[in-house]
Amino acid sequence: MAGRPRIRTAAVLTAAIALAVAGCSNSGGKDAEDAPAGGGSGKGVDTPRMKIAMVTHSGEGDTFWDIVQSGAKQAAAKDNVEFLYSANKEGDEQAQLVRTAINKKVDGLIVTLAKPDALKDEIARAVKAGIPVVTINSGGQYSQQFGALSHIGQDEAVAGEAVGEELNKRGKKKALCVIHEQGNVSLEERCAGAKKTFRGSLQTLNVEGTNMPATQSSVEAKLQSDNGIDAIVTLGAPFAAASVKAKEQSGSKAEIDTFDLNAQVVKSLKAKEIGFAVDQQPYLQGYLAIDELWLNKTNANVLGGGKPVLTGPAVVTEKDVPRLEKYTARGTR
Repeated sequence: MAGRPRIRTAAVLTAAIALAVAGCSNSGGKDAEDAPAGGGSGKGVDTPRMKIAMVTHSGEGDTFWDIVQSGAKQAAAKDNVEFLYSANKEGDEQAQLVRTAINKKVDGLIVTLAKPDALKDEIARAVKAGIPVVTINSGGQYSQQFGALSHIGQDEAVAGEAVGEELNKRGKKKALCVIHEQGNVSLEERCAGAKKTFRGSLQTLNVEGTNMPATQSSVEAKLQSDNGIDAIVTLGAPFAAASVKAKEQSGSKAEIDTFDLNAQVVKSLKAKEIGFAVDQQPYLQGYLAIDELWLNKTNANVLGGGKPVLTGPAVVTEKDVPRLEKYTARGTR
C-alpha cells in the first residue's frame, strides 16, 4: 500500500469536518453574475438559505481553482448555500469584484490575498457592513489584521522550505523557481522559503502565466542557456506541464518539481516526468471556507479559534499515486 505523503507543517487540520468526496461540477464563471449556485436545495440542513461569495486571484486556465470551487460547491449543497464565484488576477479588479459582492449583500465572503494591499480597504468595507470574511490560500499573514475570521490554507514560507529540503535529499545543486504571476506575495514566499533551506543555488524566473506557450518558451530558453540547472520548481500544476515540454525541447536533464496537484500532475508523477509535488489540498480550502461561514452564522463557531487552519503542505511522490489518482480524476484533489 502506498505511504502517506510527508506532512511538513507543525499542524494540519486532519479531521475537523467529514468530507463528501463525490465530485461536483468544475465549471464556474469568472464573474459572480454568471456563476452557478452551489446546488443547495435545503435538504442537507434546515437552516435559512445563505448567499456566500468567493473572490480569488485566479488567472485563466488555472485548474487549481476548479478544485477549490469543487470543494466549495459540495459544502454549499450540504449547507443550503447559494455560492457565487468570481476572479481576477489583477489586484484592483479583484477588489472591484469584492465590492460587487458586498453590494449584493452576501451573508459571507471568501477572499484570497495574493495582492493584499489592493484588497485591504474592501475587506474593511465588508467587515464594517457586518459581512464575515474568511481568507483562503494566500496572504495568511494579513488575514487577522484585515479583520477576517480566520485563514485556511498552507503556510507558504514553510511550504517553500519543504521544497528546499526535498531538493537537498535528491542531491540537487542548481534550481530554477518559476514565478507565474509577478507581485503575488504567496509565490514570492514559496521561492524565498525554498532558497532558505536549499543548500545549492536557486534562481527565480518570472514568466507570463496566462500565456502557456510563452511560459514554455521562457523556461526552455533558460534551460538552453544554463545546462547546470538540475531542478525546475514550478509554483502551480499547469506550469509543471509546460516545463516538462520545455525540458524535452531543450534536451535538459533537469528534474521537474511543482507545487499543487491536478490529474495531469498525478499522471506525470506516475510516468516519472515529475519528481515530486507539494499538495495544499485546494478542495479542502474551498469546502472548509463555506463550512466556516455557515458554522459562524448558525452557531457562532470560528474554525481554529481564529488561528490559521493549515491544509498543507505535504510532499507527494510517485509512491502516493495509487492512493490519489481516483480523486484527482474526480477533480477533488
